[in-house]
Amino acid sequence: MTVTPAAYPNAADPASPLSIKPVGGRIGAQVDAITLSADLDDASVVAIRAALVRHKVLFFRGQHHLDNDSHEAFARRFGDPVGHPTVPSPEGTQLFELDSRYGGKAAAWHTDITFVPDYPFASILRAVTIPEAGGDTVWANTAAAYTDLPEALRALADTLWAVHSNAYDYAAARADLTDEQIARHRAVFASTVYETEHPVVRIHPESGERTLVLGQFVQRIVGVSTAESQRLIEMLQAHIVRLENSIRWRWQEGDVVIWDNRATQHYAVDDYGAQHRVVRRVTLSGDVPVSIDGRRSRAIKPAPLAIAAE
Repeated sequence: MTVTPAAYPNAADPASPLSIKPVGGRIGAQVDAITLSADLDDASVVAIRAALVRHKVLFFRGQHHLDNDSHEAFARRFGDPVGHPTVPSPEGTQLFELDSRYGGKAAAWHTDITFVPDYPFASILRAVTIPEAGGDTVWANTAAAYTDLPEALRALADTLWAVHSNAYDYAAARADLTDEQIARHRAVFASTVYETEHPVVRIHPESGERTLVLGQFVQRIVGVSTAESQRLIEMLQAHIVRLENSIRWRWQEGDVVIWDNRATQHYAVDDYGAQHRVVRRVTLSGDVPVSIDGRRSRAIKPAPLAIAAE
């Protein structure tokens, strides 16, 4: 049986010049026969960006030539790298390292840095040290999740706003944490508390799709009780992480993965025990989300600077 490109949502664009193999039916594609570098021609950069918007996550094997500098230089072809708001980067870089020896595990569903208004549009993650077994990452398509919502639930989600913060209950999220790890989280990750109010449904600025903005950093839904808020978050989040909307990637050293942070959540699977795992990430500056009625996300903490009247 011949499958036409329109037969499933994640089909490759036949007009793309890239060698693209979709990995999942709704999300993810492997791009072969390309060497990532700052020297890529403009047409390839445009094609990668178009594929990213289409497939949400792009996987590149065998990029062993990249080091910290060339990784960041490549990222600059797609936008301006931004460091983490609270976790220091190595001097002179905007890299963010996740090293399992120092608590660098992101074993919770999240969209990167949604506790600020203009959270990153994309992240570019490079595998440095990978366990012999385990340590996969899973991504979920938040646009497909929105489309799958029952009509009445979509109509409700369209009206909701939620507060995101980096001051979440880290201890409650992970039962295996030591007191030292909890203290380090509070001293570094939550050293400055950020709170931002986002629409639960944003308009993707390139595709025009509606995507759900939820994940680990969501604290509460605005205008409802704590109990109602929790039930709404759990219900909507459950639609995002359905297996049908997700793709799981088995890392190899030298892999590079780029994901559209405006249309995905991801989860780093913590199943590799004491094995060593190091990945390094460059995030690219994003835009402020816009709701379906045209309102923009707003910062709550730190309070935006007031503009003096003339």
